[in-house]
Amino acid sequence: MTAARILLLAGDFVEDYEVMVPFQALQMVGHEVHAVCPEKAAGETCPTAIHDFEGDQTYTEKPGHNFELNYDFDAVDPTAYDALVIPGGRAPEYLRTYDAVIELVEHFFEADKPVAALCHGLQILAATDVLEGRTCTAYPALEADVKTAGAEWEDGVVRDGNLVTAQAWPDHPDWLAEFLECLGTNIDHAEPTPADD
Repeated sequence: MTAARILLLAGDFVEDYEVMVPFQALQMVGHEVHAVCPEKAAGETCPTAIHDFEGDQTYTEKPGHNFELNYDFDAVDPTAYDALVIPGGRAPEYLRTYDAVIELVEHFFEADKPVAALCHGLQILAATDVLEGRTCTAYPALEADVKTAGAEWEDGVVRDGNLVTAQAWPDHPDWLAEFLECLGTNIDHAEPTPADD
């Protein structure tokens, strides 16, 4: 496996699981992941939000952790990356207002590089005008946004070419597996050895 260099787009009140899990899992299998946020540098943090599904009409929100960025946003050269990850949470709502974020996202689609977006991360893709004619998903409340952006809506985890989307963090196993396949990541599954009695 050739390790990929992956850009992960974070922001204040990004969803905790949706930034922490892919950041760690992608590194665990050998990829290099640069987590960045506009107007922030390596070593600075983004507060996260924990969104949970507890039987209400929408998710609940609680304070999460401080997610430490490991790369300077201003130093990002999108041509140096093989793929992009866009987590959800509250961050995408304001991240989509940055021209630099829109330009970054456009690069990955124009170059047909793998993009994994989750939950409210699709707000950035809808604002970037890259969804026309695609099939994808997002947090269910964003179905109208996705369709207005010209995409076909589908539930669950959806792969359309190099775009892998999912509805929320409970989709992590299938979403990350599809993204790893998109990246060409091969993981050898070791056979478990029986424990000695």
